Amino acid sequence: MKAFLLCKLVPGKEQKAVQAIRSIPGVTDVFMVFGGWDAILSADADTMDKLCGLVVSRVRGVDGVSATETLVTTNL
Repeated sequence: MKAFLLCKLVPGKEQKAVQAIRSIPGVTDVFMVFGGWDAILSADADTMDKLCGLVVSRVRGVDGVSATETLVTTNL
């Protein structure tokens, strides 16, 4: 399954946070953006449980990540 994660980053910690996020297995792309969110991540996982672990344990655990919103893709 593929998901997009919207991330808010702590000012002054963006560079280190993005480096740490890019090293997380399952994160396939990181895009810095302007607007309500600071970064958009693309992620892949085999199951919803693995995706939850990636988001909750790994991405949210990065120093400098203050908030996330996960958008899980679907086929219609």
